Amino acid sequence: MPQLQSALLGRADVPTRAQLQEALREFKFKLDVDAAYAPFQSVDYLPCTLNGEDGGVKLRFDAVEPYLAQFPELDDPPGQRDTLVTLRSGGDPREDVCVLMLAAVLAAKFGALVHDPKKNATIPADKLLGLARSRFAELD
Repeated sequence: MPQLQSALLGRADVPTRAQLQEALREFKFKLDVDAAYAPFQSVDYLPCTLNGEDGGVKLRFDAVEPYLAQFPELDDPPGQRDTLVTLRSGGDPREDVCVLMLAAVLAAKFGALVHDPKKNATIPADKLLGLARSRFAELD
């Protein structure tokens, strides 16, 4: 099933590619983000390598206000998180894992509030880390 995760974080907390790769390694995720990743410039499909195989995510950077208009309960404390990073897969299991790993790292390392808009539920970092690891294990 395609993954869709919305990560809300402060603009200053959006990681560079080097910071993102370092965090992925820290959590022992076998995910390499393509050099095309550029915060606030990357849009659409971002290639990734997951355990030596092709993967990737659809990635967007947007202002958070339109999203908060749909889900105002997420603005707590108000104004702290001003950037929306949308991570979406096309339904391929490797892409699903890429979305989960990136969302988990954004939450655990960079303070993102990760929200599943389909369920209108926030997902804690520890749960995202567990989901990413279990879905990765299922790929074998």
